[in-house]
Amino acid sequence: MADGFDQLDENLQRRLAALGLRAAEVEEKFIRGRGPGGQKINKTSSTVWLRHFPTGTEVRVQRERSQAANRALAWAELCARLEARRRAAVAAVRQQRELLRRRTRQKSRGQKAVMIEAKRHRARHKAARGRIGVEE
Repeated sequence: MADGFDQLDENLQRRLAALGLRAAEVEEKFIRGRGPGGQKINKTSSTVWLRHFPTGTEVRVQRERSQAANRALAWAELCARLEARRRAAVAAVRQQRELLRRRTRQKSRGQKAVMIEAKRHRARHKAARGRIGVEE
């Protein structure tokens, strides 16, 4: 893929650059399509298949009859999948940080009062049980 992103529209090029995606990290193949379409689909390699090596993400597009249109759609879909993957990773880190913050934060006065009252109630309940005595 010597020409890399040169043939893609500028918006898509910016999105790929923002992801830090390099053309060398992506394998691009043009393969024959599958499904209905008869002789035309069996003779032309209009399906575009992309694989991003670092993540293992694969995209296969055969929506249009044109190879160029399928190529643009495939790159856009690969970009969308990688962006979604990045968003999910950022959200997971944020969620872990929030979980840790909630776990280690100081309790409010109301929470402490409720907790102490619950402990006292439980202690009174246990104290009412009494001891088993040995009669002599």
